[in-house]
Order: sequence, then C-alpha cells, then structure tokens
Amino acid sequence: MPKTWNIKIDNYFQANPNCIIATAHVDTFPTDLPLEPNIREPNRKSATYRQIFDSVMTQPEKFFSRHSGIVLSANKVKPSKNKTSLELEVLEACEGGSDGIINGAHTVLAFESAKNYKYNLSLARVKVTIHIGLLEDEAKDIALASNTTTPVDSRSKVNARGDYKFLKQYLANLEIAEDKKFRIAYYQNQSGAPRNAQCNVNHLLKLINCLDRNRYNPDGNKRTKHPTGMSIPSKITDTERERLTILLPLLSQALWIEQRLYEVIQEHISNPRKKGVNDLASIDTRKNTLLPDSKYSFGFGAPTDLALPIIASYRVFLDKDYKWILPFKEFAEDFLQHLWTNYYRKYLVSEKIAGNTVGTKISRNQEIWESLYISAQSYLNQHLVKMVNSNKREKLTLTSG
Repeated sequence: MPKTWNIKIDNYFQANPNCIIATAHVDTFPTDLPLEPNIREPNRKSATYRQIFDSVMTQPEKFFSRHSGIVLSANKVKPSKNKTSLELEVLEACEGGSDGIINGAHTVLAFESAKNYKYNLSLARVKVTIHIGLLEDEAKDIALASNTTTPVDSRSKVNARGDYKFLKQYLANLEIAEDKKFRIAYYQNQSGAPRNAQCNVNHLLKLINCLDRNRYNPDGNKRTKHPTGMSIPSKITDTERERLTILLPLLSQALWIEQRLYEVIQEHISNPRKKGVNDLASIDTRKNTLLPDSKYSFGFGAPTDLALPIIASYRVFLDKDYKWILPFKEFAEDFLQHLWTNYYRKYLVSEKIAGNTVGTKISRNQEIWESLYISAQSYLNQHLVKMVNSNKREKLTLTSG
C-alpha cells in the first residue's frame, strides 16, 4: 500500500505539470521519508551534516536563503484546500516505486537532530522541489546529477546506475547454495555494512580480477602481465559485465584463498618465535579485520590488498576457459602453505626488519607478483610430471600383468 506524508508549506507553485516547488516548514518536516532514490545514506560525522545542523540551529530564520533545498520524488501530490500543506503519496520499492529523498538526506537528518534537541525551528523554512511520477531510472539520474557539497564516490554512482545488479544476484544465489551471509558495502555510508575495506564491493571485484588468466598473462605479449595496482572502472560497460560474469564462478575459490591466508597469519602471530613480538610488516595486532563472508573475523588489521598476489598466482592453474587444470580442493591448501612458507612470510618478515610498512605497496610490487607466479608454474609442472609418471607406472603394471 502507498504511504502518505504531509508537508506544511507557506506557498507553492507548479513549475511544470510534473514538478512542484514549495516553501516548507522545517519544524514539521517529515524526517522518515524513504531514501530509495538517494545514492548514499547520510553520515552524522560528515562536514556537510555538521554545517547544515549548525546553520539551522544558530540562525533558523536565515536557513531558507542559505540552503539549496531538498529534492523529493512522489507518485502523487495533492495540495490541501487552503493551500497550507501538500499530501505526498509515496510508492515503496516493493511496489515498483522509487519515491522519497532524491537529494537532501543530510538536511533531513539535521532537521531530525535539531528536533531531538528541542530547538525552536518555527521560523525555519526550506525550499522543496517535488518531482511527480518519476521512473526509477529518472530518479537515479537526478540523484547522480545533483550538485553535492562533498564528493560522491564512484562506487555509489555505479550502484545508483544499477551496474552491480548482476553481482548482487550472484551473491544472493551463492548465499543460498553455500549457506553463507555476505556483508558488502555498495555505496557510501551504507547502514548495516561494515566500513572495513575488505567488505567494499570493489574488493570483491579485485579478487576475481586476480584470476583472469587471459587478461593478465605474463607468457603473452601484453603489457598487463600482473594485476598490480588495479583500478576499478567508474562505469561497468556491457563488455566488462560479460567478462566479470564469466569470472564470477571463481569467486568462492578467491574468497577461500583469502580466508585461509588470514587464518595462517592468525596462527603465525598467535605463536610468535619471540613472545609478544609480531614479525610481519603491516600486520597490526591492535585492530580487527572483517572479510566479506560474515563467518570470518580476525584479531589483526591488514592491508586490503594483502591476499591479492597469492590469489593471482592461482590463475596458473586455470585454462583459457577458466576451468581448473587440477581439482582445486586437491592442491589449494598445499599450494597456499608452499607460498606462505617459502615466499610470502619471508617477504613480510624482511620488510618488517627493514622498518617498512608494505600497505598498498603490495599491490604495486612487481617483484613479489612475479615470484609467486613463477613459483606457481613450477609447482604445477611438478604435479603434472608426477601425474604423467604415475600414468606410465599404471600402464607398465597393467602390461606386466
């Protein structure tokens, strides 16, 4: 059922058949309007929110002239007979609507806070622009184009365009199939999503990009031999979506590799050679890390890109159709332990001794990516040789028999 909200006004005019502009009272302005069309949630810690709150609190009578106003979307708008209020009919998302606050969520949050502190807002007014009967794409387009005091990150814009829908659908199916629950932040200030960088949707895209053995192939003549310093595009084209969709079935394995690496590190720092000493660069035992799969939380902080070179080395075991040459479960654990013991742990320890913090340096260090990749090739070749020799022995045994 559509919901209705009433906005008390001084006056209004019909800018066009589908748009009304009004001077609204702040003290009675509804603060529970839906945020469906907005591209991000308001943040109480942001400078934008604090400036609006201070403005409406200190000089409410001047707020109208100092503020650009609020933009709303409604299915229908009905003025009262005496023209002192507007009744907004709002369709919820489940009803196919995209109504609510298009721009001005920080402003409405500031109104709510000022009311809670019992400030006198009777003299405060705000300009309200109400678009009537907008389609979802039209509402998102206005939200994206609206001028904002603080920058909107590219992730929020990609989400507003609906470019993550293919990924959201895949994760929803994966949650059911594997009995998992993912915590992913798709836009700024998303409520219910952790701020931990590993739970950013862009991190998921980096994980599967690391396994694109066709795009990142050191054996080819391409300049992009390794996925170092990956930058996620601000717009996902049809071609890019098609490529990522092909890679999505590898996401479970990428998540597993990251999770196992963190478990190995947890074991290492829990049993240090010297009591109370952490010998790994950029591993902070005073912080915590959350991974996208909600089952996994760790008692140390780590660089966001920590697992990427390890995951990327696994692409050696994929063919051109992104199928595993060896069964993943048969080699994945042993190979991870091989990389950790012989390469990665030594790299982190040496950086610690040198007094360096690796941080984002990990994702740009060609040397470590190359070393791990060559190690993976050697590991694969050894296994293939063993398989060939084993087959020869089986044939020889059968022939002798």
